[in-house]
This record gives sequence, C-alpha cells and structure tokens, in this order.
Amino acid sequence: MNQDKTVVIAMSGGVDSSVAAALLKEQGYRCIGITMKLWDYELVGGNINHESGCCSLDSINDARMVCAKLDMPHYVLNFSRDFHDGVVNNFVDEYMAGRTPNPCVQCNIKIKWKSLFEKAEELGADYIATGHYARIRYNEQSGRYELYKGLYDRKDQSYVLWGTRQENLAKTLYPIGAYTKPQVRELAEKYGLRTASKKESQEICFVPDNDYNRFLKKVVPGLEEKVRDGDLVTKEGKKVGRHKGYPFFTIGQRRGIGTAFGKPMYVIETHADSNTVVVGEESDLLHSSFEVHTLNMIKYAKLPTEGIRATVKIRYNDPGKPATVYPVDDSHARVVFDSPQKAITPGQSAVFYDEDCVLGGGIIDRITEE
Repeated sequence: MNQDKTVVIAMSGGVDSSVAAALLKEQGYRCIGITMKLWDYELVGGNINHESGCCSLDSINDARMVCAKLDMPHYVLNFSRDFHDGVVNNFVDEYMAGRTPNPCVQCNIKIKWKSLFEKAEELGADYIATGHYARIRYNEQSGRYELYKGLYDRKDQSYVLWGTRQENLAKTLYPIGAYTKPQVRELAEKYGLRTASKKESQEICFVPDNDYNRFLKKVVPGLEEKVRDGDLVTKEGKKVGRHKGYPFFTIGQRRGIGTAFGKPMYVIETHADSNTVVVGEESDLLHSSFEVHTLNMIKYAKLPTEGIRATVKIRYNDPGKPATVYPVDDSHARVVFDSPQKAITPGQSAVFYDEDCVLGGGIIDRITEE
C-alpha cells in the first residue's frame, strides 16, 4: 500500500513539482518536500530584476507554501558545493574546451539522481519524485526499468533524463508524465496551489538572463583578454578575419561572426588549443557519423555487437532522425545517421529512441569520418 511508502519530492517552487506532490499525497504516499539550494544569483549576476526562478527566495517560499497547503514537511537543503563542482564547473570546462554542454543533463545525473537520491536514502525514503514530463515502466521479461517520453509531446523531458541508471529508475516516480501542461495547471487550481498560474523559466538556472557570454566572462578571470583576436579561418585554413574568442561561438552559429562574407556563412568548428574559429557554408555543417562518450543504456544492459536501429535526437528540440548505433566500448558508441544531419555539436547529448521508449544516450564527443 502507498501509505507505507515515503517519497521525497524535489520541489522547485514551480507548478509541475507542486502538482506532482499533490498527486502523490492524494495517492496516499508519505510525502517530504525538498527544495535544493543550488546557486546564489549574487555570485553569477544576470538576475537584475530579481525575478522568481530556481533557487530564488520567491521559489523557495512558493515550495514551502505548497507543502504547507498539502500538509507535508518541507526542507531546504544546500547542494551548492555539489552543484558547483559537478555542473557549473563542467559547464565552464566544456565551453573552454570548445564544446557546447547541456547542464540540465549533468544536473540530473550528478544532483537529482546522486546527491538528492543519497539524501532520500538517509531519510529512509522509498522513492524520489520530480515534476518531469516522462514515464517509467518495469519490463518483467527483461527485468529492467524503461524510460518513456511524457505523453504531452510539447513538454516531453525524456531527452535530459537519458543518464538515469537502473538503480535510480527503480526508485523514481514521475507523477505528471501522463498529463498535459494545461491539465497540470487545472489540477493546481483544483488543489488550490499558489503556483497554478506561475510562469515557467526557460533559462539555465545559474544563467537567468540566458547570456552565456556574460556568465563566462564573470566566472573565468581575464577571459576576454585571453581569447580575443583569434583567427577566423575557412575549412581550407585561409584566414578571413579575427574574432572575439572561441568560447563565444557554437557550431551552426550564423549571426555575430563579425565578418561580412557576401553570403551566408556558419561556424563549423572551434579549436580551443589555437583559439581558432572555422567558418563554412551550410553544407559544411552536414555530417552522418559521430561518437558519444558517457554512454548509458536503459532498455538494454549493453549495446548488441551488431548495433541497434533508433531515432536519434542530437538536441532538445530535435525531432530525431533514423540512425544505427554501434558499440565502441562500454562507455562509447558510434552513431551513423541514414542521411547527413546539420550541426552535430560536441558537448550536446545524443539520445536514442524506439518510438516513445528511450533506449539510452551519451554525450557527443566528436564527428567521425563517414
């Protein structure tokens, strides 16, 4: 019976986690709300209007008030050191290496399903729960827990959850995975939750103004002086201009390159070691094959030697394209698309799907020769 089970719910102060808590409470679970203090805006800037957002006092207060309304305990836990070491440092290091990271993926792997998971076990909880739009099923034939897209395709968040491991999926609940966002807001109204009409944030929590360049300049001392006046070159190596620094460019970027070419040109490579940005035409962004690291398979214990067919997404809003995924070793795989795809970007996640089922994923490491 659910009455014998305790759930720790990650409470961000938003409507999704609020409704997740209300649903679990209604289902009879013993619920504990935990808000994770991950960052301080005063350290990173960018929150000039003091808007509500993850880790803000307003959001912490909203989570506390929702828990009070639902008659469940609420605690604020400081995970800022773990978050800084595991997520923010990774974000900075990846940009400084010329890659484009996805910090939400790292936060899920290293904070929600590591630090929070460990704290939940200390509290004697049976499960942790979040407000993600995703679903989990147990496959009795394979003995494995499987991850599925949320039913509401417009809010599906399975892409950022590919790194969740079996031992975590076994003790994770996604209460709103079968609901649409409008239904979640309706439920919040029904339960009388103060977050029912709260605006949701689209930015990275520690870059609230969505200005990555400003953030990097603030946290990396002397960055502008170190990287400015690098060479802008063609793929043949011809110098065609100067740029403001390789960390401020990403694969596929067209605007803000800083040089007029008389035709559309795009960033096709960045090289940290030489502070070089390579530009080319749109066709130069097309590639069919790449390798991933930090491979995590969900549906299967490991990739079959002959590979698997999958629909592969290479960015959050990517609809995905057909490909074959081949094993390289236990932590690497090679992905070969049926047809070339645009702007495959090292640092981003590649997630493998069979229709709605997440087969696994990894972090794009490098383009390989087709």
